[in-house]
Amino acid sequence: MSIAQSTRKQIYAALIAGCLSSMATVAFAQASDPAAAPVTHADKKAAKEQAKADKKSSVAQAKADKKKTDAQADADKANADANVKDAKKQ
Repeated sequence: MSIAQSTRKQIYAALIAGCLSSMATVAFAQASDPAAAPVTHADKKAAKEQAKADKKSSVAQAKADKKKTDAQADADKANADANVKDAKKQ
């Protein structure tokens, strides 16, 4: 009979833990769900400014990538020219 009581206590403990876990999950989901909060004018303005900053960042990154690619192409061409000169000397 003590095994049955021990098993019942374990089952009850598991049920309580499961309930508490699901309640915590729901509370966390509500707290972290941005769609649950009403969108204010400040939120809209911040989102618009963030979009502008993201666009500027993307343009700057594209320009930097182009400069890097052009510089690498120039270096490759100079290296190829040097190899051709060395080959002609030999």
